[in-house]
Amino acid sequence: MKRSAWRYLWKSEDIRKKLLITLFLLVLYRLAANVPVPGLDRTVLAQLGNVNGAAGNIINLLDMLSGGTITNFSILAMGVYPYITAQIILQLLVPIIPALERRMQENPREGQKWMERWTVILTVPMAMLSAVGQVNIFSSMLNTPVTSVIRGYGEFLPTATAIITMIGGTMFAIWLGQLISEYGIPNQGLSLIIFAGIVARMPSHLGSILSDAVNGWWILLVIIAIMILAIFAIVFVQQGRRNVPVLFPGRRIGNRMSMPVRSNLPLMVNMAGMIPLIFAQSILTFPAIIASFFISSTTPWVASLASGIRDTFGGNNLWYALFYFLMVVVFTFFYTDVLFTQQNYGDNLKKQGAQIPGVVRGAPTQKYLNKVQRRITLPGALFLGIVAVLPYIVGMVLPVTVGRGAGLLLISSAGLLIVVGVVRDTFSIIETELKLHGYDESLIKG
Repeated sequence: MKRSAWRYLWKSEDIRKKLLITLFLLVLYRLAANVPVPGLDRTVLAQLGNVNGAAGNIINLLDMLSGGTITNFSILAMGVYPYITAQIILQLLVPIIPALERRMQENPREGQKWMERWTVILTVPMAMLSAVGQVNIFSSMLNTPVTSVIRGYGEFLPTATAIITMIGGTMFAIWLGQLISEYGIPNQGLSLIIFAGIVARMPSHLGSILSDAVNGWWILLVIIAIMILAIFAIVFVQQGRRNVPVLFPGRRIGNRMSMPVRSNLPLMVNMAGMIPLIFAQSILTFPAIIASFFISSTTPWVASLASGIRDTFGGNNLWYALFYFLMVVVFTFFYTDVLFTQQNYGDNLKKQGAQIPGVVRGAPTQKYLNKVQRRITLPGALFLGIVAVLPYIVGMVLPVTVGRGAGLLLISSAGLLIVVGVVRDTFSIIETELKLHGYDESLIKG
């Protein structure tokens, strides 16, 4: 009888060491998340929890990507968000700038090292801009002077201290993520840091739901049921593949020629992950943030227009949900096209002498694969759109008010995708590690 290799998880010294290192670094990150920025006025900052609408959506998004540290405005308030932004910018620049595209295609390994190096370099100015932007944006959201958020902000020394501390916090978070990837669970460092922050916020969302003494418990049961179905659907779609048949040429072994090898090229239904949700939410909340500055205009039509824009893109109405759904679908196609073009399967298969049956090698192969990828991206894009607006749909149906829509499902839409993806990838990596150490369930018999 076959038995699961997972029962040997703690017996493997190497795997046990990696798990303990990962857990220690995550605990260290969560402890550092409670260290405030120097000069912070916590009384003023406490009002952030009461901000709703578009501003509330921005805070939610930043709080998720920073690992739940925005509302505390700790030294890790920006988390790894500047690093993610820098990474996305470089990924979008590769197909636009021919020199970068050639670098990535000619030597993918060196190109990847170059990409990682410049991502870290670009993170520093992105972190500086983000630090200044966060303080000023939060001041406008709270309708209070910047100097009330950070005492002495505007003077050189207090300002430099606050900004440098926040930049240092971001680089510290990235360093911890790299340590986890190198010494803990491989290639999961930054993902686990964001994951830990998302999960850490769930108890507060749970408390908000249960604060409704009349409907709290049965609504919680309904929400848990919805989340279980959503997680099942996410896993099903994320694992969806379209296997394109590929024929690899035979190899010469001595005086003999081996037969051609038939294989498959798996194309993912959802290659973009949760990035389209972040893109769409960031862009949709921007008009409402800008409009909030003109609400008090003395010109009647300007104030009326600004009020209409703020209400439309405020994040708690049907129009916002509709726009959000459409933009997630559009960005899914856009980002998938960018990522898929960078893979350059046409030239790579041609170099290996491989061919898709019935398709000419090179550019025609890439064109064919692009066509297939776009077709299978459609259901993935529609699914991401539904996941994105799911909290708003549930919020309209259930008779409960728990603040922002993201908190209604205990976790935001993008957060749900991150949590499911990180758990799935982590389990897959641990299972691979078990097999590498000889604990293969197919070889262990009772």
